[in-house]
Amino acid sequence: MKTRNRLVSVACVGITALTLSACGTTTVNSAEEVSDSAAISDSCAQDSTTTSTDPVSMTDSHGRLIELDKPAERIVVLEWQQTEDLLTLCVAPVGAASIDGFATYVSAETLPESVVNVGERGEPDLDAIYATDPDLIIIEANSPDDELLGKLEKGDVPVLATIGTDTSGQIENMKKVFSLIAEATGRSERAAEVIEEFDKHLSAAKEKVASAQLPTNDFVFFDGWIESGNVVIRPYGKGALFTELGEQLGLNGAWTNDVNSSYGSGGVDPSYGLAQTDIEGLVGVGEANLIFANDGTADSYVNEFTKSPIWLALPAVQEDRAFEFPPGIWGAGGPRSNQQAIDAFVDVITGQ
Repeated sequence: MKTRNRLVSVACVGITALTLSACGTTTVNSAEEVSDSAAISDSCAQDSTTTSTDPVSMTDSHGRLIELDKPAERIVVLEWQQTEDLLTLCVAPVGAASIDGFATYVSAETLPESVVNVGERGEPDLDAIYATDPDLIIIEANSPDDELLGKLEKGDVPVLATIGTDTSGQIENMKKVFSLIAEATGRSERAAEVIEEFDKHLSAAKEKVASAQLPTNDFVFFDGWIESGNVVIRPYGKGALFTELGEQLGLNGAWTNDVNSSYGSGGVDPSYGLAQTDIEGLVGVGEANLIFANDGTADSYVNEFTKSPIWLALPAVQEDRAFEFPPGIWGAGGPRSNQQAIDAFVDVITGQ
């Protein structure tokens, strides 16, 4: 289990940021049967689940019909959660978006070196996509009218559109996206196994924290960045994935709508439950525990906000209740990223 860093002052700051017609199957006995398998999920080396070889007929997150003569094998993926999901399913994409960023922000899985960079998330290079000769393109599109989805639909490659967020149940939506990708790749048996592991991991974590006692169970998780020389703080509010995970473990999300109305500074992304403020805005959560992400880069926003007198005066900082998540835990990831987050929350709650 990774250990969180506890922050008291600048001197001790840790600086680091749907139905598959299944009958025919093949057995995947080891990750070596997949290209560049050494970089695919560690658990794939022990995977013994089967891969369907039957035609695929399914609907995506927007009810669009996806039909394939066989499960997809040459896949281009344009968002990090879905990239992580493929790797957890022991499927290596031929192309992916924002590869360098994935390596920085997502530590749960590792992309093989052979994967082609097809541009940036949200602004992929269509020529690069089609040059990989894909049999499926996976995107995140939270609306059926998504502009990129419209462009890709004009091509002759099937597009699986997934909704990456649902504030009514982010954990459940994470599982749905994972299962959709598994269905398109013939890896539903593997998906069921991984989801079962996730559920058991969460249940075990609840037992670990059951007897723990913090001075307060209120918390806010946040990340941030530097913009025009100023620190921007992005609190995770109600409906955010990490807020939901913390609440599953007995914590109470403190960045409420009322707090946001008084201390938020705009830039809210309601579909993800994310808000925006500055260092002073953290005063709005009062005595709440502060938990934050750090990408571990030299220019991380953490290097700046932890110097602030406002930060140093916050109750949680004064009382040794400001906690840094280990770098590389992606806040919008799949089952493996979320298991990392669960472990980090457990460390915070139990004081380990």
